[in-house]
Amino acid sequence: MVEASASPPRRRIRPNLDERPPAPWGDAPLVELVVLAGIILLGAGFIVGGSQGAVMIAAGAVLCSIAGIELSVREHFGGYRSHTFVLSGAVAVAVLAGLAFLVPSVWLPIALGIAVAAFAATAVMLTRVFRRRSGRTFKLR
Repeated sequence: MVEASASPPRRRIRPNLDERPPAPWGDAPLVELVVLAGIILLGAGFIVGGSQGAVMIAAGAVLCSIAGIELSVREHFGGYRSHTFVLSGAVAVAVLAGLAFLVPSVWLPIALGIAVAAFAATAVMLTRVFRRRSGRTFKLR
């Protein structure tokens, strides 16, 4: 009778903290292409001018912001580099914009207080996540 040897329990392999985490879409330079498209829209918006130019400028700024935030999220949650303030600031700006559009009659100091509270809560949570992923609070070079 042949006994099946019990394999040792699988350990979670930690990625090398000095290597940038890979993109989910592989080696395609998607972030760089989105930033390039955003920069082209920004430049074209300044050249075109008027209301159409303003829309192009806004779209370019949004594209560049999305690409930067995606990279920050990947690096932060991968334990490569802490982007706590960038990500917390993005949450605070989103909360402030949401309050401005959804509740336009909200008093500005109250909206700012809510956004600062969202920033602080997000910063605490993101710091804990980064510490758990990397073993450090932040990474110095």
